[in-house]
Amino acid sequence: MLIKIHLLQKAAKEIEEEFSHRLVTDTNTLIGISTNDRYMCNLANAINTQLRKLRMERQRFQQGDEELKNAVTNISHDLRTPLTAICGYMDLLEQEEKSEAAGRYVEIIKNRIGILKQLTEELFRYSVIVAEKKRVVKEPVVINGILEESIASFYTMLNGRGITPDIQMPGNKVVRNLDSSALSRVFANILNNAVKYSDGDLKITLLETGEIIFINTASLLNEVQVGKLFDRFYTVEAARESTGLGLSIAGVLMEQAGIGNVED
Repeated sequence: MLIKIHLLQKAAKEIEEEFSHRLVTDTNTLIGISTNDRYMCNLANAINTQLRKLRMERQRFQQGDEELKNAVTNISHDLRTPLTAICGYMDLLEQEEKSEAAGRYVEIIKNRIGILKQLTEELFRYSVIVAEKKRVVKEPVVINGILEESIASFYTMLNGRGITPDIQMPGNKVVRNLDSSALSRVFANILNNAVKYSDGDLKITLLETGEIIFINTASLLNEVQVGKLFDRFYTVEAARESTGLGLSIAGVLMEQAGIGNVED
């Protein structure tokens, strides 16, 4: 009886380890156990059946995700050409004589075209970022300096919203091996999001461990909306001039760099 119990425990341990390994690796190998016990073999076969279904769903998801990325890339690229032509004709139209009413309509149209061009460019940048498989080049970077430069570049926008950021940084330099351009892009997207949604407060903290914390109050957003902020293409009603890709791009860049993640 003791031997039987020992063999069953061993089989259960094998199933546990094999199952955990199959969930995190992309492999077609199924779970195998060393015992011939009928009940344990039935359990392993049942789990293998579910693993096959899970693998098929994963492949279907990956294929659909890849098709979506390609579609976004193609659509955003196709939109850029006619938009460029429209902008050119608008410049020519502005030089023509027109009535006051016509001039006002032209300004409205030009403003709408500018918004559309901005959204299209953001969509194109996102499609390029998620599609490219370039090797991330890391080098020693002083995070303090990159963060200070990013905040300074947003000074006008922050000031326009009446936001005076509360900035806390250590006295010594925080140096990490990172992609400086990707880090700057992450900071820019997070700061831009703060400008859009902040109630007027923004606290930025850089710890000696390299962790960076951005905190701001956004009373217009509820708990459900906050939880979706990093989902691609998600945008709240208050941001009608956004594709909802800013924070998603920040998350993708962090994942590609393999240096951590961005959380709400």
